Amino acid sequence: MKKIFYVMGKSASGKDTIYKKILEQMPRLSTVTLYTTRPMRDGEKDGVEYYFTDEKHLEQLRTAGKVIESRTYETVCGPWTYATVDDGQFERAGGGCLMIGTLESFEKLKTYFGESRIVPIYVEVEDGLRLLRAVERERQQKNPKYAEVCRRFLADEADFSEENLKKCGIARRYENEDLDVCMEQILTDIRKIL
Repeated sequence: MKKIFYVMGKSASGKDTIYKKILEQMPRLSTVTLYTTRPMRDGEKDGVEYYFTDEKHLEQLRTAGKVIESRTYETVCGPWTYATVDDGQFERAGGGCLMIGTLESFEKLKTYFGESRIVPIYVEVEDGLRLLRAVERERQQKNPKYAEVCRRFLADEADFSEENLKKCGIARRYENEDLDVCMEQILTDIRKIL
């Protein structure tokens, strides 16, 4: 069975950038696009970052037994749901698969596919730097939602607690203070497994 490399980390840890750079360096890895009910951000495209959908469509997928995991966040903009769907994307992952998500979704995918198939890539950044990055990213939006940045920052402290990381078997961590160094470490580890 092909491996699923799963990138995760707190908000503004650089995981989206790392995810894209892994794909640039290792184009043979397939991707799995998550579904979400959150609004599209400036510059995002449907089917690229996410499949942007609504709760009615997600319920149809649940009823059909296709939702592997989903989580809903009560944001300052209302509830946003994210879901991993077994819609054929995993079967097309010929040379391995690259995904991005949360610790909670990682744990559910590990249960669904088995521990031997999923490889965690946990990215860390010092909290002060991470908060600065998050605010700067939000500042670039047409309608910045700073309250949501704060909510996510605080929620990540609980979601990615040391206890939760240990429970999920996250031992290896990639410090993203210097992106080039971080990428070199991640790519070296992926190549060892492939």
